[in-house]
Amino acid sequence: MDIVNWDLFEIWNLLFGISDLLFRLVRVRKTGIWEGRIYMFAGIIEELGEVKSFKKGSSKCVIEIEGKKIFDGLKIGDSVSVNGTCLTVSSLKEKRFFSDIMTETLKKTALGDISISEKVNLERALVFNSRLGGHFVSGHIDGAGIIVNKKKDKNSYLFQIKTSSDILKYLIKNGSIAVDGISLTVMDILKDSFMISIIPHTFKNTTLGFKNINSKVNLETDMIAKYVENFLNQKKRTKNSRLISLL
Repeated sequence: MDIVNWDLFEIWNLLFGISDLLFRLVRVRKTGIWEGRIYMFAGIIEELGEVKSFKKGSSKCVIEIEGKKIFDGLKIGDSVSVNGTCLTVSSLKEKRFFSDIMTETLKKTALGDISISEKVNLERALVFNSRLGGHFVSGHIDGAGIIVNKKKDKNSYLFQIKTSSDILKYLIKNGSIAVDGISLTVMDILKDSFMISIIPHTFKNTTLGFKNINSKVNLETDMIAKYVENFLNQKKRTKNSRLISLL
């Protein structure tokens, strides 16, 4: 779409939409929740937990995860990011928590491939009284990607992740993306994949350290890109409606 041809009103609407998003993010500083419904994360992994059980049913499954750090203040009803997927704590037992996962979530994410004793990235919902180290992550996965290349490059590790065009369209070079819940920067965008680089600390303390080629990862794109797309789609629908009314 040619932005040069936008009038001042259209540009104002776009800026207003982005400002509204930022305002909503600031409002959660007091409550820790987004619009009273969705917890937010930063994409900074607190620890690697371990899957102790994974019981599948006809409409959902129950996952049991053991951890250490995240249990400080954790209670039933809280949200925890597990490999980037926002899950609700349904019960607690010592240093373990249980969460229900719906069948649709299993289909859309890489959680369906998890096995017993596997390590998973864990992050508690943000408390907005400290600095934000990553970027705002909702915990609602857009889709999965497949690691097609992984190699060490001097002081970092390079990953090439293949994914669908529905996800690639939201990416920009040097923009943000959450991979298995980890806030990362997009190095480059290829025809059917994208490149990321991680430091040794991230490699050692997250799932990317042991995931290999052909491993599946959860992906969540930057939400601001989705807001802009929604605005552009609304603008297009409005123009089409005006055109139809003139016929």
